[in-house]
Amino acid sequence: MGALVEHPVACPSAALVEELTPVPQPWDVFRRLAARRHVLFLDSALPHPTLGRYSFLAADPFEWITARGRRIAVSGHAPLASVDPFAVLAERLGRCRAEPLPGLPPFQGGAAGLFGYDLCHHLERLPRPRCDDFAVPDLAVGLYDWVVAFDHNTGRAWLISTGFPETDLRRRRRRAGRRLDEVKRLLQGPPDAVRWAPLAPLRPLAPQWPVPGLGPLTSNFSRDGYLAALRRAIEYVHAGDCFQVNVAQRLLTPATLPPAELYRRLRERNAAPFAGYFDLGDFVLASASPERFLRVTAGGSLPPDEVETRPIKGTRPRGRTPEEDQARAAELLASVKDRAENVMIVDLLRNDLGRVCRFGSVRVPAVCRLETYRYVHHLVSEVRGRLRPGLGPLDLLRAAFPGGSVTGAPKVRAMEIIAELEPTARGPYCGSLGYLGFDGVMDTNILIRTFTAGRGWVQFPVGGGIVADSTPEREYEETWDKAEGLLRALREEGGRERE
Repeated sequence: MGALVEHPVACPSAALVEELTPVPQPWDVFRRLAARRHVLFLDSALPHPTLGRYSFLAADPFEWITARGRRIAVSGHAPLASVDPFAVLAERLGRCRAEPLPGLPPFQGGAAGLFGYDLCHHLERLPRPRCDDFAVPDLAVGLYDWVVAFDHNTGRAWLISTGFPETDLRRRRRRAGRRLDEVKRLLQGPPDAVRWAPLAPLRPLAPQWPVPGLGPLTSNFSRDGYLAALRRAIEYVHAGDCFQVNVAQRLLTPATLPPAELYRRLRERNAAPFAGYFDLGDFVLASASPERFLRVTAGGSLPPDEVETRPIKGTRPRGRTPEEDQARAAELLASVKDRAENVMIVDLLRNDLGRVCRFGSVRVPAVCRLETYRYVHHLVSEVRGRLRPGLGPLDLLRAAFPGGSVTGAPKVRAMEIIAELEPTARGPYCGSLGYLGFDGVMDTNILIRTFTAGRGWVQFPVGGGIVADSTPEREYEETWDKAEGLLRALREEGGRERE
């Protein structure tokens, strides 16, 4: 790696910043940090001028917070019982406040990590899943005092060191300088040798069914069982319980690849703007998510406290020829059913944002735009608002979690039906991976197209929204369309063998 800028820029906040020259590739930086404790890679693997502009790497957080059921653990402290994890996170973030550094990418240090789907039980009274065989934490978040930040639009990169958790200005600057020097040495060194050996798979598991043509891959549903669950979901819609409900099957295979290698394959075969890799300790997330959940800005090109969410609803597989591909995209854009699904979730998110946004500020700049990825076309909408004075990112996260595009509408009733129909806990799936900055910014994805590797297995649920005119067989096939990029990452030779 080439020389770094010689003289750090001392900022009024006591943070230190160095621009990296020559500019390294994010993947090369990841390889040098891959074995560090709780490494986090928020990876715009599919760069885009607005959606995939930035990538971030961090590791070795100064504090580690996990929640599972009614127990919360904060590193260095006795476990807490019956405490709100959102309140705990707000209290820890409140100790380290900073102003945004102008001219730099938005994540400049803060809380980052996993907000699992089952955090919903801290927000609503919901039935517990029948089986939670992997017991992934509901929340796993580190407080990161340094970040390597990339701006893909300008082709620049920086190392930012905040000096937290020190709050005294002089001590903060000393710590910021010490940490900056430590990270520089890591970036100039050889790639980390990640120690990994496949574990004996966890037993017992929830009941599993083989998937014909896909070797050791299993599902928590048989094909007939999944179709029956979809028919039951449609019955609930016709009965007036809900307008839409998302139903998923969990796919599972023994772990044979190091998680970092699995993620390398995933980002190469199924690049996405909101991708990421996160080491929780016992588990690793490797995500190729195309969907932003919630973003809160702190100024720059957008007003401060601007809120954005971008729900995806509506999917078609890519065609084998340009003509077939264009025809499938046109079919999706013209589909009354898919547009109705999308608009239902837009209305749900307008309501969620309205709980914390200024009156009259919630608007819908885009409805059902076509976005194309390597294996699928999607319909994507955009909802924006402005936070009310005195409220921040965690208030928004509490108001809108989990994302409506992966639950259904009305949200609470849809989640009750999900708990009834899906035999296993979702874990990270349909939760979020992202950051909440010390300066009040936030950006999170929706954890779809995501591997969770741990305890000898790799699991990756896939699902879709069910409405009144859904066809169970077509919805079942759509789950395989969504799984295609994940299957190709698992197998060098390709994806699903269709019968």
